[in-house]
Amino acid sequence: MSQRGVDAVFQAMFLLTDMRELFRKNAPFHDFEGEDKEEASKIIEKLKKQVSVLEQEVL
Repeated sequence: MSQRGVDAVFQAMFLLTDMRELFRKNAPFHDFEGEDKEEASKIIEKLKKQVSVLEQEVL
């Protein structure tokens, strides 16, 4: 795998950590509203991009 693929893995992990923080912030029900919902959407879109890079590099 190239450096690009490795970087995608690490970026995805950082994004998942950001998502985890949102879950912790919204515990115990994890209902995202307002800014948190927008932030979750942005994180998910960035994760999709990193997964796409991984697909290109690995498959």
